[in-house]
Amino acid sequence: MIDSADIQKDPIESFRDTISTVNKEGKRVWLYPTKPKGRLYNLRSYLSILYLVLFFGVPFIKVDGEPLFLINIVERKFILFGSIFWPQDFFIFGLGMLIFIVFIALFTVVFGRVFCGWACPQTVFMEMIFRRIEYWIEGDANYQKALDKSPWTSEKISKRILKFILFFLLSVLIANTFLAYIIGTDALFKLTSEPISYHKGGFIGMLLFSGVFFFIYSWFREQVCIIVCPYGRMQGVLLDKNSIVVAYDYERGEPRSKFKKNEINLKGDCIDCNLCVKVCPTGIDIRNGTQLECTNCTACIDACDNIMESIKRPKGLIRFDSENGIKEKIKSKFTLRMKAYTTVLILLIGVEATLLATRSDYDATILRAKGLLYQEQPNDQISNLFTIKLVNKTRDSMPVTLKVENLNGDIKVIGKDIIVKKEGMTEGTFFIFLNKKDLLKRKTILKIGVYSNDKKIKIVTTNFLGPS
Repeated sequence: MIDSADIQKDPIESFRDTISTVNKEGKRVWLYPTKPKGRLYNLRSYLSILYLVLFFGVPFIKVDGEPLFLINIVERKFILFGSIFWPQDFFIFGLGMLIFIVFIALFTVVFGRVFCGWACPQTVFMEMIFRRIEYWIEGDANYQKALDKSPWTSEKISKRILKFILFFLLSVLIANTFLAYIIGTDALFKLTSEPISYHKGGFIGMLLFSGVFFFIYSWFREQVCIIVCPYGRMQGVLLDKNSIVVAYDYERGEPRSKFKKNEINLKGDCIDCNLCVKVCPTGIDIRNGTQLECTNCTACIDACDNIMESIKRPKGLIRFDSENGIKEKIKSKFTLRMKAYTTVLILLIGVEATLLATRSDYDATILRAKGLLYQEQPNDQISNLFTIKLVNKTRDSMPVTLKVENLNGDIKVIGKDIIVKKEGMTEGTFFIFLNKKDLLKRKTILKIGVYSNDKKIKIVTTNFLGPS
């Protein structure tokens, strides 16, 4: 965390004892951020459009009849980029989560919380959809304040009803899209088109999701980033004075002074217009230094650049920079800490890529039946009873045959032939017959080949019990 004592000449730091959305009595302070405008806001808008197209479109993309992405926790079925993963592949997911955490740490060390302001779903939905609807219906910050303080006239009632109807419809749309990622679009279409009595659980789940989103975007809002999300508090551990953050150049801006027309010699470039505070969606003053509420949305950069341009001062009084970059007037460096995180991240990605590349579409487990010894058979043979569990992760049914690979032996399946349905699992039982002369130990290691359509898909090792 950047030490504000280096930024502010005033030693009083009472702002760190409170948050901008709660007053001294502990009551909620409602924020009315001014609508931002500028180069970075436009760029965020373009990226948000791409983000929203992908978010709402990806559930409808299918590969061989299956979704491109599916996180079906109930059925323990996961599809990533068209590849099916099952609980047996959970270690790959575990490593993927570890890589994600390391990536967050590395990204935050280098670039601060830019993810929060530019790519977090909470920020994208709030600032680029719901907030814009609010601006469209109720006007900018001053109009919203006036509307809140005004009596309940027909105009106020109609605006609020329209706003909340649109908010709820959007919440339902977002909730259904999230459900599509969990249950798939086919199940979602059934849920939405068939009678409610057929899908009571799914309908209740959809309403709960919609209610949560409506509550967040109509009332809770920035409190998600300030109170709920742990990422802001992680800044204190992850950031250092070389991290790139949205920062105020106090060396150039201080001491502040009010701008007067035709005045040439300002004490500092900051004219204390407070526009950087007014546009902030979490209500902070970036001039106090990096704070946990800051999401690096860059609204303050656009606001300050517009003011600097109007008073004919260089842009960048508030900009992406590091504390050392501002204090020492030096370019940011790729520090040893950053190199260490990057090295660990590259190694983990390499391991994950190897696991994904070598991951099999089939799993087979063969165990000797519990509680049974060997059986002596005619023709001087010994038999053992085995059970097999097969998992087929592909989209085609799989007939299975078994063969002893390292010894002369016969296999007799009990019951019907083994067939594993697509994306399914099955179990079977079979005997293995070996010649007694080949059993030199009590336990003999066997290699069983698993074949499908005359193609070897797996080799499983197990133990065969014989006479001592």
